[in-house]
Amino acid sequence: MSARDTILARLRRSLEGTTPIADPFDATLVDEPWRYTPAERITRLKALMSAVHSEVLLTNSREWPQLLTDILAARQINTLLLAPHTVHGQAFSAHCQTTANPVQLLAYDRPIEEWKRELFDDVPASFTGTLAGIAATGTLIVQPSSAEPRLMSLVPPLHIALLNASQIYDNLYQAQQHWPKPMPSNLLLISGPSKTADIEQVLAYGAHGPKDLIVLIVEDA
Repeated sequence: MSARDTILARLRRSLEGTTPIADPFDATLVDEPWRYTPAERITRLKALMSAVHSEVLLTNSREWPQLLTDILAARQINTLLLAPHTVHGQAFSAHCQTTANPVQLLAYDRPIEEWKRELFDDVPASFTGTLAGIAATGTLIVQPSSAEPRLMSLVPPLHIALLNASQIYDNLYQAQQHWPKPMPSNLLLISGPSKTADIEQVLAYGAHGPKDLIVLIVEDA
């Protein structure tokens, strides 16, 4: 028996004959005060995120690819990092082909060591999906994956996120009930672009991540 097994066996024996203490957690304390109608969820999330320098736009499943095209054109962005094998990545790639959109689509398909300088210096914008949204705090939940690594939403100066209105939950507790099982090893909670006031208490955006955040909320069409 290894030292680890010996320690665990002692811990288990120490619990013999004991009675577990009842869990005092009361879900109503973190749930009931923060409940909204479907329309209120969108309104509240938009208001809270807009208040912290984010841009939130409402769209639908048919129109969001053109809206994304218009956003890139207005900002004169001709390169976009996305995940081409996701549903939203495939939809926008197909839209670009159909409309002869000249934007260059990049994929995060190499180890970071092979293109770190390019990612940090030359990629102006990224486009990712989201796992959910939280109305109570105006927050996006992003789940990094092999298709959409964490750096996609943390490095480019502009992060554009696609959020389904049906996946906006009232509060964090409710959102947790819909997280994938088993529990993901990494989730990002994003409430706005990167900002800091470390230097002379002057608020600056983009110091530790994207300077701008645009959220496209896809309502049921």
